[in-house]
Amino acid sequence: MNGLPHSNTNTVQRFRELQTQLRQRFHTLSYQELKDQDVVVIPSLSLDSHQLEKVQGAHQYEERLLFSLIRLRNPQMRLIYVSSQPVHPTVIDYYLHLMPGIPLSHVRDRLLLFSTYDTSPKPLTQKILERPRLISRIHQVLRPNKSYMVCFNSTPLERELSVQLDIPLFGVDPDLNYWGTKSGSRQIFSEVGIPHPDGSPLVWNSEDLTQVALELWDRQPTLKRMVIKLNQGFSGEGNALLDLRPFQDLTFHERAKILQKSWHHLRFQAPDETWETFSDRISELGAIVEAFIEGEIKQSPSVQCEIFPTGKVEVLSTHDQILSGPDGQVFQGCRFPAQQAYRLQLQEMGEKIGQNLADKGALERFSVDFIAVHQPDSSEWDLQAIEINLRRGGTTHPFMTLKLLTNGSYDLKTGLFYSQQSRPKFYIASDNLQSERYQGLLPNDLMDIIVNHELHFNNSTETGTVFHLMGCLSRYGKLGLTCIGNSPEHAQEIYDRVVAVLDEETEIHPFRSWENDSLSKGIPIIQ
Repeated sequence: MNGLPHSNTNTVQRFRELQTQLRQRFHTLSYQELKDQDVVVIPSLSLDSHQLEKVQGAHQYEERLLFSLIRLRNPQMRLIYVSSQPVHPTVIDYYLHLMPGIPLSHVRDRLLLFSTYDTSPKPLTQKILERPRLISRIHQVLRPNKSYMVCFNSTPLERELSVQLDIPLFGVDPDLNYWGTKSGSRQIFSEVGIPHPDGSPLVWNSEDLTQVALELWDRQPTLKRMVIKLNQGFSGEGNALLDLRPFQDLTFHERAKILQKSWHHLRFQAPDETWETFSDRISELGAIVEAFIEGEIKQSPSVQCEIFPTGKVEVLSTHDQILSGPDGQVFQGCRFPAQQAYRLQLQEMGEKIGQNLADKGALERFSVDFIAVHQPDSSEWDLQAIEINLRRGGTTHPFMTLKLLTNGSYDLKTGLFYSQQSRPKFYIASDNLQSERYQGLLPNDLMDIIVNHELHFNNSTETGTVFHLMGCLSRYGKLGLTCIGNSPEHAQEIYDRVVAVLDEETEIHPFRSWENDSLSKGIPIIQ
């Protein structure tokens, strides 16, 4: 992200004091007392602005954290939600009605909504900081020593807001963000002995990029492809692929010449990317080179964990990610849980990485992405760690929606999630169900479709669909959804039916498979 403020010494010191208070609070209060809190949700996408420009409806992604409203089923909790523009009342009602048996009046009294009324592309947190009277109004409603802040990702902007609100941030100290970059991830993988692809140190210009790429190629002379990654890229949008197969028979000197000429022919994963724009980002964000993991049968699983203020690391979930783009590098959605063959191994690796991060002082959620390659003539899968996402991501809101709706629990022994009725639950989720024909649908229109076709989440069967990103629907024809079923096949059936109904209601072609849908055409989203 560009233009981040440089926090002064007093701000940094006060921020760390507040985080220390949060750690002490978690150590000393009982579980019941911890429920009696004010949670300030700041769903700001404080990410690189150049990459965000490629995401349609990026500011509407603030709605992804609206699953937090389900936390209000706890009668002691108060939730303060801040957004760039007011969330449509129908959308708020939709989430509140996901909690049957709780009077809406009781819930509404504990929900406070604030808005900056600013649709500019600046991060939400920056907009809030530019409005001191808004900060004052938020601060006035908070209960002293019973409040904390959560966010999508943590930067100096969120640190500054934490200090101005005088409440701790339940999130990583921005000074630790290096461990969520591509180069920082590789360092942690090395420290804890997690397998990961051969790669390079961090570089900042094309000359050094050529040198480290040549060194990688020299170490692996038969390497077929290599990936160049912006150090702070997200969702695969900052990746580019170089095909080495036409040059396998060249000498070392000839390869050096080829590399210098080949950067203009990279296969970029982001639409409309060029070497000129990409190389400019290298000088700002840095880049690494990695060996591309080949394999006929590949999956892209991930593990999601949480680091509590007590230092405890808890594995939350595993997923198989659904990727698209020119070379299958761009995050589109996920399936829960990951395949049985490797989900327990993912948990073990995630816990090791989490403990390393906790020892470094990290807090809150993180996820780790892997590549899993099926070994020929074997039932084994080779797992290679790819990167750490030291923030909430594309797998956060689907899992938390499932957990908050069912009040169930994740079983580490099986890697499955069980509702309170001891039913295993599965889901398929995406932020990017999109069609031009969906454009113009208002939230009220979507509610009509949901009701008429009974697409809603059924609390008695604990199956069905929970929608999000409804603010993207009218302009971009874009919608998010989490389809919860009693088996992977059931979840897919629910997803298929939702798409079929939307297609029928908007008179477009019948549903096609996920792989052929617009979902997989490389439209950028935010993981």
